Formats: sequence, structure tokens, C-alpha cells
Amino acid sequence: MSKPVYLTAEALDRLKAELQTARTTGRAEIAEAIAEARAQGDLSENAEYDAAKEAQGHLEARIAKLESTIASARVVDESEVDTSRARILSKVQVRNKKANREMTYTLVSAEEADLKSQKISVDSPIGKALLGKEVGETVKVKVPAGVVELEILDISR
Repeated sequence: MSKPVYLTAEALDRLKAELQTARTTGRAEIAEAIAEARAQGDLSENAEYDAAKEAQGHLEARIAKLESTIASARVVDESEVDTSRARILSKVQVRNKKANREMTYTLVSAEEADLKSQKISVDSPIGKALLGKEVGETVKVKVPAGVVELEILDISR
């Protein structure tokens, strides 16, 4: 069995909707594209047919991934998040000691990660380093630009 994927109820609903669309509309569109390409004749030199079959493979892989994620999903109630330590769905305010810059990240599952919204995956280097830590602790994180030292200033929901 795969490891649990912790999601908000909103994220789980979004994944379920994406899965439903992929199973219905997505499969229908791919089937239509394959049928149109097949109608053009010789399949051995038909780039449209090859592209449609490749798109079908990508869609089926995405459907399988969504099904797996939904099957192993555990919904986390944001109101029950313990703020004594950094955990999934915690908002963690940190200060980069070298740059003296503050940032706030929400720790989420990989499926919900969105850096533009300051949502980082608990599987990312920074997310892993922050998990389980308390206010006042400092963590060193190896990132592509080198090692970053982050001081935890606050943890909230």
C-alpha cells in the first residue's frame, strides 16, 4: 500500500473533479482524435495518429496517478493543526539569516504545492527541514544555490 497523502478537503475535491473530467471529457477527446487520425489512412506514417496515441498514454498515466492519490488520501482538518511544531498545513514564518529576509510558507502535500502561493511540499528540502521543528529553532537546508540557514519565527494555522 502506498503511503498516505495528506490533503485539505478542498484539494481532494479538486483532484476528484480533475479525475472525473479526465475519465469522461479527456478520454472522449482522445478517442475522437485517434478516430480522425485513423481515418486519414496509412498509420505507419501518420504523425497525428502517433501524437494522439501518445496523448492517450499521458492521459491514462495521469488518471492512474489521480486514482492512486485519491485512494491514499487522508483529509486533514486545518482547524485541528497543532501549532507547537511545524506539521502539514502549518504556516511557518522563517527568516533567512544570511539575507535577513522573512518568508511565510504553508507546508502541504506535493499535490498541493504551489510556490507562487507560498505553499511548499513537505517532501521538498525546505519542507523536510521544517517538519517537526519548533519556534526559535534554526535549520540548515541544502538548496540548489547552496546552504540556507532559516530561523523559525512563528508557526500558525
